[in-house]
Amino acid sequence: MKFTCNSIQETFALAARLAEKLRGGEIILLSGDLGAGKTAFTKGLAKALGIQEVVTSPTFTFMKSYCGRLNLYHYDMYRVLDPSELYELGLEEYLGAQGGVCVIEWNKFPHLGNTIDITIIGSGDSPRQINIEGIDL
Repeated sequence: MKFTCNSIQETFALAARLAEKLRGGEIILLSGDLGAGKTAFTKGLAKALGIQEVVTSPTFTFMKSYCGRLNLYHYDMYRVLDPSELYELGLEEYLGAQGGVCVIEWNKFPHLGNTIDITIIGSGDSPRQINIEGIDL
């Protein structure tokens, strides 16, 4: 499915539509260039899941967790050079965790199945094209 979002509010609204469908155990892969809005989409998802904390990019910590209606495990693998690092850090234990949703930016985990794939195209003040596969909205 393809969506066009002309503002951050529209991006948050689309993320909220997705949040309504989530039951826990989902893995969401976010793709897009730097500045496309991957973390912004995650912020909208977190808000819709009832998370009160400020959501920031986990670029330097690799993963942050938040508690809401469903736990949110937000990964940013931009700085991961080798997939073996992920297992050394123990990050795979949260994948598909019941009661939680994993959102992964710049995925480096090999062989993930049954994912929701979201690609965000655009940057700056331009509208975003958001393509969502793996779930019906």
